[in-house]
Amino acid sequence: MSIHAPVTPAKEVPYFIPKATVIAGQALDPQPEDKNVPKIFQPLKIKGLNLQNRIGVSPMCMYSANTKFESTPFHLIHYGSFLLRGPGITIIEATSVSPEGGLSPQDLAIFNDGQALKLKEIVDFAHTQNQNIAVQLAHGGRKANGQAAYVHLEKASTKEEGGWPDKVVAPSPIAYRDGGSLVVPKELSVTEIERIVGDFGSAAKRAVEISGFDAIEIHGAHGYLINEFLSEISNKRTDKYGGSFENRIRFLLEVIDSIKANVPADFPVFLRISASENTPDDPLAWTIEDSIKLVDVVIEKGIDVIDVSSGGNNSNQNARGPKEALHAELARAIKKSVGDRALVACVGKLNRAELANGLIEEGAFDLALVGVGFLKNPGLVNQWAEDLGVRVHGSRQYGWAFHPDRDQVVEAITKAAENVKLRDSK
Repeated sequence: MSIHAPVTPAKEVPYFIPKATVIAGQALDPQPEDKNVPKIFQPLKIKGLNLQNRIGVSPMCMYSANTKFESTPFHLIHYGSFLLRGPGITIIEATSVSPEGGLSPQDLAIFNDGQALKLKEIVDFAHTQNQNIAVQLAHGGRKANGQAAYVHLEKASTKEEGGWPDKVVAPSPIAYRDGGSLVVPKELSVTEIERIVGDFGSAAKRAVEISGFDAIEIHGAHGYLINEFLSEISNKRTDKYGGSFENRIRFLLEVIDSIKANVPADFPVFLRISASENTPDDPLAWTIEDSIKLVDVVIEKGIDVIDVSSGGNNSNQNARGPKEALHAELARAIKKSVGDRALVACVGKLNRAELANGLIEEGAFDLALVGVGFLKNPGLVNQWAEDLGVRVHGSRQYGWAFHPDRDQVVEAITKAAENVKLRDSK
């Protein structure tokens, strides 16, 4: 058989790009000399979604949207650089569901159809490559209306800078940092809370029906609105959204219900949490025990993947942990609790292939999400494959250069192309 398969244009985009005949990042089958494939390069199924490996691009704010909070060619190039190289899933950065919810005037949003259509351009490119792509839905709460991280890490934007300092909202009127540069938020009324719950559902509907994303992640971490409701440090309400644990998690549960009502039944929904506020001496702080209790509830609500991070809601938090595998022990505790009831993802300084694979092999978590590593090296999947001695497929444009063993590549491409064709026919 000739390796030169006919070039068929991808139908998802209005410009020419060859339709992918294999899935970049997928381990060749068979491997040279019948080597075993390490678990991080084994497939992972999340409901109807099939990941070719267990390495994901973690959502990272790029602060590069236009004045309408829309994605631009920058985002297509940025995310495309990962998508061509085969992570199991790429998660688009925190994307605001409400006009007042963006972390900065340069953040992405999906509170109108035009924004969803611009995101569709990235999704369509992902699908030309047979790649999985998700979006992280967010509301910044009291941390909204900041400035791009490359300008200032913790300063409010003025109206002249495109900001909305008089519209920042939170569960309670408590600034993130006493004497800090972020504004004191306005306390949300119950009516406003109900509106934002609906905003999450509407955003999810757009993400599926207009943009075409393969999964959604709810951002419930890092001191943003959902996290603010969960924690007694930031939630001093005396109504049904404050006080008891059951009341403080109510907003999140309503958001989950709103999203689930607007996506197909088999559509994967992730939830990122700050599993600990990293302030063990504060009796009001959210703890890993709280997270384990919460996870039991949200799994019953239909959450498929718990994405474990930490911190961000208490300006006095301690240092977050070790220099490597920052949240691995938090993820391990949650995975031990949930078992097979849900998948667990982990983020935070998973710097080496051997480290990430070892933790997955141990059962600490199921999916490694990497941020800075992909910024440094968009080809991180290929690098980790080399580090672990795994042969993986490359994209059609790049893969031909990866492997000198032509006969094996022809055999693997033929088998993988048949698998893709079979999958697409279902």
